[in-house]
Amino acid sequence: MPPLRAPRIAYFPDSYHEVNGVAHTSRNFAAYAQRHNIPMLCVRAGQTTRLLPPDGSVEALELGRSPLAVHLEKDLSFDPLFFRYNNRISATVRAFHPDIIHITGPSELGLFGAYFAHQLRIPLVASWHTNLHEYAARRMRWLSRHLGDVGASIERAVESATLQLTAQLYHRAEALYAPNPTLCTLLERTIHRPCHLMQRGVDTDLFTPTRRTRALNDHEIVLGYVGRLSVEKNVTLLPKVDAQLRTLGITPRWLIIGHGAEEAHLRAALPTAELPGVLRNEALASAYANMDLLIFPSHTDTFGNVVLEALASGVPAIVTPDGCPVHILNSAAKSAAPCCSKCTAVKTPGRISRDEDFAATIADVLSDPTTHAAMRTASRTYAQRCSWDSVFDQVLAAYPNQLAAS
Repeated sequence: MPPLRAPRIAYFPDSYHEVNGVAHTSRNFAAYAQRHNIPMLCVRAGQTTRLLPPDGSVEALELGRSPLAVHLEKDLSFDPLFFRYNNRISATVRAFHPDIIHITGPSELGLFGAYFAHQLRIPLVASWHTNLHEYAARRMRWLSRHLGDVGASIERAVESATLQLTAQLYHRAEALYAPNPTLCTLLERTIHRPCHLMQRGVDTDLFTPTRRTRALNDHEIVLGYVGRLSVEKNVTLLPKVDAQLRTLGITPRWLIIGHGAEEAHLRAALPTAELPGVLRNEALASAYANMDLLIFPSHTDTFGNVVLEALASGVPAIVTPDGCPVHILNSAAKSAAPCCSKCTAVKTPGRISRDEDFAATIADVLSDPTTHAAMRTASRTYAQRCSWDSVFDQVLAAYPNQLAAS
């Protein structure tokens, strides 16, 4: 349950309307505040600049980006002229009288949030949603891959420098949040601030196996991917997996949902794949439910919302051992153990695989329909325990202690 004395939260998310994990979490945070009558001011980027009328307990100030905004991805930008909104943000935040300011990253909005927390002398908390240091290193590979050991050194230097630069902003916060324990440990060691879990929830009414439209006797193999089609998501592995599966006598149909810079490459390398672009709501939920497995090869995700959405849809996932979605599968395995100590391997809703072993892992799961069916059931069972209310109850409970006395 949320605290008896609800804090007044000024929330500065990096993304809100976009299609990514930060935006998805941010929209659910605002919805949680509405459900529990928690006063929230959400300062976010939008198509136009406007102060929206209150929606229950939630107010919103949307700020349009200028034509000089630098596009980082199809729906991600950084506007170097955002400082022009200083007076507008200042007046809106001061009129709201926040108890705390919560930022989600080093965007223009995160920088403004940290600035106003300092100006108003109120607590700042920061949640870490994106491993920018790993993204930066991987985006150097267009150059570093041609330079051998020197290139590897460049990647490590870029990753280290980006982490240290980002840490400068997060060091200003009194408390940090991260989606998994490994990242929390890294942040506490690097930034020397207490870190709490801010995991992700899932709407199990929207994402459900009942949205499956394929016939029960349909024996076609549908392998899916959902997410940004970019180099840091490791999506170039998918054509390699397809080729390896075909040598094993498995001919899958690929359903690849999302957009990004690697879309053209995937269309060329997987000419029979279905790439419908970005799907939302019921269309996305139906797409998940019609998959046999979710293939998620990312090594850089801090959580993996799409993995949890797939599990809620009764779809097991194959993930990498060093990508943070592995924490979801490990948590599910632990929850299965008390009920079935001798058959946890069957009860887990996915498999963990190295890049070179993805095809063999997929083939192994699909070769045993009984195991696959049990994994489907385990996927749904675990996801039903992951509500957004429980996630944000823990977030508010870990806000700085001085709020309890205010």
